[in-house]
Amino acid sequence: MAVLAGCAEPAPDGPYAPGLSQRGEAVDGAIVGHRLIRAGEYEMAIKAFSRAALEQGMTAEILTGLGSANLGLRRLGQAEKLLRDAIATDEAAPEAWNNLGVVLMERGETGEASEMFRRAYALDNGQSDSIRDNLRLALAKLDESGYGEQQEQDYKLIRRGSSDYLIRTIS
Repeated sequence: MAVLAGCAEPAPDGPYAPGLSQRGEAVDGAIVGHRLIRAGEYEMAIKAFSRAALEQGMTAEILTGLGSANLGLRRLGQAEKLLRDAIATDEAAPEAWNNLGVVLMERGETGEASEMFRRAYALDNGQSDSIRDNLRLALAKLDESGYGEQQEQDYKLIRRGSSDYLIRTIS
């Protein structure tokens, strides 16, 4: 009987999860998408950026976010298309150019990737260490390419920041 006595009183707010706040404003879907990318929740980030696209349209930020989330999921074809659409706009951020370079490096297109990293570095005014490191790696790989013996190198993709990726060689 004592066990059931504790269950008799209802919780102050009720036993169910709270409903939607009628006073509050929804958080911008792009902000939520960037937070989800930082948390490694790429599928959820795609959904958040898609909701933001319904309100804001397909802006450069949303295209970059969608491309970065697809890059995190290793969907290189989708990521490349979205990031190319992002850099075609006037508001393209250095992150879009950098992440497109990462996609191209993953696909083995080192020459075009190095050009993307150069543009990202120029737009960023040399402020980002990760973009500079990606550019150095791409240029080094271009210099090493030759007609000699084929060398196998492994690369690892490292996420830094909300939608910023760095390429590292595996030792």
